[in-house]
Amino acid sequence: MVAGCTAGPDFHAPDAPASTRFTEAPTPSATVKAATPGGESQTLTPDRDIPGEWWTMFHSRQITALVAQALKANPDVAAAQATLLEARETMRAEQGALLPSVSAGVQAQRQRESLAAMGLGSGSTTYSVGSTMLNVSYTLDAFGGIRRQIEQLNAQAEYQQFQLEATNLVLAANVIDAAINEASLQAQIETTRQIIKAGTDALDLVKRRFALGGVSQVDVLQQQSLLDAQVATLPGLRKQLQQVRNQLSVYLGGHPDQYNTPTLDLNSLTLPGDLPVSLPSKLVEQRPDIRAYGALLHSATAAVGVATANMLPQISLSGSYGRDGTAPAALFTPAAIVWAIAGSLTQPIFEGGTLAARQKAARAALDVAAAQYSSTVNTAFQNVADVLVAIERDAETLQAALAAQKTAAASLAVARSQYEAGAGTYLNVLTAEQSDYSSRLNLITARAARFTDTVALFQALGGGWWNRTDVNPAVAQCCGVIP
Repeated sequence: MVAGCTAGPDFHAPDAPASTRFTEAPTPSATVKAATPGGESQTLTPDRDIPGEWWTMFHSRQITALVAQALKANPDVAAAQATLLEARETMRAEQGALLPSVSAGVQAQRQRESLAAMGLGSGSTTYSVGSTMLNVSYTLDAFGGIRRQIEQLNAQAEYQQFQLEATNLVLAANVIDAAINEASLQAQIETTRQIIKAGTDALDLVKRRFALGGVSQVDVLQQQSLLDAQVATLPGLRKQLQQVRNQLSVYLGGHPDQYNTPTLDLNSLTLPGDLPVSLPSKLVEQRPDIRAYGALLHSATAAVGVATANMLPQISLSGSYGRDGTAPAALFTPAAIVWAIAGSLTQPIFEGGTLAARQKAARAALDVAAAQYSSTVNTAFQNVADVLVAIERDAETLQAALAAQKTAAASLAVARSQYEAGAGTYLNVLTAEQSDYSSRLNLITARAARFTDTVALFQALGGGWWNRTDVNPAVAQCCGVIP
């Protein structure tokens, strides 16, 4: 009867979008490739499941170790675990309202009273009174208000669970992105050092030729200017590198002074060749943020039921059984038995519009939750579409960057050869050197982008949390459930 008289609307999960693909145009089944580390072709496989530890697909022990350490030691994960436990225990506490409340008490009292007050003379009497009592009270959930509160709190606990999954997913992606960025910066620093060394050698050569009268001072100053500009880029790159390492130390739950992990070698990474692409209809089940906002929508729906039930009659029952007596022996006689049974029904009649306003506010909050859920779904689909486009186009960018680097290197070799033969100007050499420097750094950046795009795809598709256990066993086993 109680379950059939639950006030308010029942929650129904929104239907999955009817989209059949994520992008405006069909996504190619494979990317282009380039003959350089990180330039392998990637195949996009529709409806392939995502492994729980997807970061192992990079085949890097260092990345796997970094992610494991972060998930274990990062305080944000610990906070998310504790928040989930708090939400589940709060829900469990509310479940107790479905059961009777039972309490027991014992009281002993000794007192003196005047007989004159009772018209029995001028003396007084002293006596003892003892009592034992068992009290039972029960609120009848006739209209489901308590069950709606439990449903609301359970939905809030579910929200916290998916917040935990989102925390783990974002943390893992951030750790890998930072490690890849660190490797890219280190490679750029090494390349810049090589170029500075080559520029220094070239400057020494130009100076010797100037001393012999073979070149003008303009050529010396131009080479010096180019070398100074290249040297000036190193502090900025080193600053970025150290800041990334500082960030990694925090992701791993420590301080910058405690971080001594070697920098990842970009060449040691393996670009995953077979990438999963979930069906659009499955994305709403896989994304932690969508599931979290779905739980908030559920909570808001239950809140409407709570507000509605508060406008209906409240029924409660109570009873007590015990013994009273003036001596311990008297407590165990039939005459000492006392008991009471009571029932009450309370119907709000006038609350100054408070209850009606609260119900309207709950319905408005439900509309807000529905709009936020829809917005979250739209953003999730955009995330996947953006990443799929990035994977396709950044593969093409790397291919073009490799071609540009090879052309720039060849152009520099020709410019130097012509200059040494007296058939070219030193300005041509300087221009070719600048082009070669830029193309080599662009190639490193393009290689790193292939890896970060892959990380972004796993993150956009939900990260495979359903294939691993993220909830702490102590949290997972808490909170007994009342049917």
